[in-house]
Amino acid sequence: MIIPGIVSATFKKESPAFVMEAAEAAGLKAVEWSENWHVAPGDTQAAAELCRQTQDAGLAVAGYGSYYKLGIEEDPVSRFDQSLRNAYALHAPLIRIWGGVKASRDVTDPEWEQMVEEARQAAAAADEMNIKVALEWHRNTLTDTNESAQRFLSDVNHRNLYCLWQPTPDLSLQQRREGLDMLERSGKLLNLHVYYWEDDGRHPFADGTEVWRTYLDHVNFSEDRYALMEFVKGDSREQLIADAKCFEALLKEKEN
Repeated sequence: MIIPGIVSATFKKESPAFVMEAAEAAGLKAVEWSENWHVAPGDTQAAAELCRQTQDAGLAVAGYGSYYKLGIEEDPVSRFDQSLRNAYALHAPLIRIWGGVKASRDVTDPEWEQMVEEARQAAAAADEMNIKVALEWHRNTLTDTNESAQRFLSDVNHRNLYCLWQPTPDLSLQQRREGLDMLERSGKLLNLHVYYWEDDGRHPFADGTEVWRTYLDHVNFSEDRYALMEFVKGDSREQLIADAKCFEALLKEKEN
């Protein structure tokens, strides 16, 4: 089944308490906690306390959104360990990482190989803690096209490296659906990030219901995963509540 939740970076400037209250008000069930905004790298005490608060609020921890980026860290093993220890203290089932900081077409062969090795090391380290590693599906990274993402996953070739998926603006509607199919076929799809963004910016989710109906046609509902609201128009709590209500109705429609 698909469990609706929120990415805490949706409210970057707000406290964790605000995020949890907004999630509860919207009827959401889980939070992906974001490193840069709500849990600093290496602060395992704060991460453990946030885990307790999340559970007390009746919410699940859907994941830990780290800002560990392949190919740029001076000491990648040490830097990833900081984020991984936070994810463990949060009892997060997965940790999100980034596939570098530039478009896949601009990555040199040596840079590619370096990131392959770093991703393999990260996947192995997290596997020892029973935490999955997921690449962010994002423009200007190694997952900015379906083909590049597939190649990178294949080159790393580790059972513990997966992907999160979101509707990347640079890809066409057809390419987005093909990306979902690719990830489902390979067993590499974990959570979804849910929003509606057009060329002119963020829109209410209701405007994108028809598009999201087609996305969900390409998602296996028999697999347990989280679908996490993000990029709410105007960073508005009220808009989140409206978006979540609309998305919940769509999920019920698809599940039936």
